[in-house]
Amino acid sequence: MCCFAQYVLSVTDTKIFGRLTSPGVQVLAYEMMYESAEPNAMILPLPTDTSAGESAVRFISLENYKHFFSQLERGFPRVPRMSIGCSESKLTTASRGAIEVHEVGDYVASFVPSLADFDRLDPRFVIPKETWNLVPQYKDYGFAVFQLKQLVGTPHPMAFEFASRWKDRVFFPTVHIHDGEVHPVEAFDHMLYMQHAQFDSVVSGYIDSDVPDPSTGFVRSKQLAGDFANVAKSSGLIASDLLMHRKEMRGLLANRDQIVTIMGDPLVPRFNPKNYKWLAPLGIVAAAFAWFLARRGRLKKSAMASAND
Repeated sequence: MCCFAQYVLSVTDTKIFGRLTSPGVQVLAYEMMYESAEPNAMILPLPTDTSAGESAVRFISLENYKHFFSQLERGFPRVPRMSIGCSESKLTTASRGAIEVHEVGDYVASFVPSLADFDRLDPRFVIPKETWNLVPQYKDYGFAVFQLKQLVGTPHPMAFEFASRWKDRVFFPTVHIHDGEVHPVEAFDHMLYMQHAQFDSVVSGYIDSDVPDPSTGFVRSKQLAGDFANVAKSSGLIASDLLMHRKEMRGLLANRDQIVTIMGDPLVPRFNPKNYKWLAPLGIVAAAFAWFLARRGRLKKSAMASAND
């Protein structure tokens, strides 16, 4: 997602992480490399639960976990193959006046609960209403606004938790607005990361860093996230006992958000027989042993009957 309030010279190497911590509650982390000619802000449209009002978002500081995404990448090692041909800042309900702002590490963060509330924000960090009219799906969204303290760089990831209107969808904000225009196709340089127990329930074993699992379309991590990421420093973003799932988006692609619909408990995987192939031979052995015991019982019973005759 690259919605900037002012013209931005470049945005590259975007990484987004999303996870449902419970049905209807999502966390999201976002990082990018950017260059801007003037003070700017990143604006993230969110499918917030409108009943939550101005308390729909809780900002999370990853100032002490700047290597969040580089550690996630450790879960996807390349396998040699033969060549074949924080601290937290909680939002509280405020009276209608200036939007409340929060110092969150490298950012000054605000939550704008509706398009109409942008007039309560510094006009330098607002996208014109005429531009928002070009993306009508956002007419009842909320907006996380991160004012960038520098004109160029790769600041630590921005992160927050929000009350989502969806209980069975993970939302990745990927619509591009760089120049006040909304183009049907944009150049993507994105890597999406996701955790969900039901993805863990259907995937097969790890193959390589560039091989998506056919059941999900994402590459699964080789190990559980707790084996390669610092869960304690993630302030609740990462679930240690779940896999990480990764999807690469590069090149010219349709300019739209990515929404992953997935049913089931986001924290508790179902039994996945693909991950327990070693049970098959044990089952055969157990069945053979049961047959042996049953046969021995029949023979013993037959011998006792013959002796009585």
